[in-house]
Amino acid sequence: MITTSPGIGGLPRLSIVNDFAEAEVYLLGATVTHWKPRDHAPVLWTGPADLYQPGKPIRGGIPLCLPWFGPHADASKPAHGFVRTRPWTVERTAELPDGRSRVKLSFTTDAETRAIWPHDLRVGLTVTVGKTLGLELTITNTGKETVVIGEALHTYFAVEDIRRTIVHGLSGTTYLDKVAGGRHRQCGDGIAFTGETDRVYLSAHDECVIDDEVGGRRIRVRKSGSGATVVWNPWIAKSAKMADFGTDQWMNMVCVESGNAHDSTYALPPAFSHHLGCEIGVEGG
Repeated sequence: MITTSPGIGGLPRLSIVNDFAEAEVYLLGATVTHWKPRDHAPVLWTGPADLYQPGKPIRGGIPLCLPWFGPHADASKPAHGFVRTRPWTVERTAELPDGRSRVKLSFTTDAETRAIWPHDLRVGLTVTVGKTLGLELTITNTGKETVVIGEALHTYFAVEDIRRTIVHGLSGTTYLDKVAGGRHRQCGDGIAFTGETDRVYLSAHDECVIDDEVGGRRIRVRKSGSGATVVWNPWIAKSAKMADFGTDQWMNMVCVESGNAHDSTYALPPAFSHHLGCEIGVEGG
């Protein structure tokens, strides 16, 4: 069953329930904020409820970073682009023959976005809810000039204790360590967390596995059309300075983001499209 109703802060929201899972998608930024497979705990982390406001990004779930990732060279432009703060349109919803549910949302640039970024895009997000959570982000250049795109599915995963969580699947990959001023380093056998972590893993195409030891589960993240994986946790000091981060909630989340950033940004010619896909599964817990 797929229904539309006011969510937190009165923001429009799609609620999805089927035999496999339940999920929620806010039209603000086409942000998936909830996915809970049957007999499992929720897989996505979300921040304080009182900050769900029109024009503001939702902290948590799966915000969409586009048409750039991270801060813009022009500091007056919003970090992570403008797509995550704009209202989207529901194109269609469907209950699939195999019992899964699917929704497709769309966003088109307009005069307001062209004042920030003078190009035209049509963006679609397809969300498929079942035993796994599938996302496909499609970006089409509807303008007359080639544009350079940076993007990410900025996914916040719920874990019981980040200090006893390890991310696997990036061994041997070079990463950009933003905490260390952008120094390039080599990833070892697994990523453990002992402090603030903000890394862009370059030429990273493989599946990642989040081993949530305390929660007794493993979260698998498979992706396509993505050349970078971002791993982030703000830890104590940084999260305390963030108004949209609850007290001590840094312990219960980790971002493992599928996208294209830094050396994997790409040039998109007029009338061409790019597809960024991600499938999330969970074992145990």
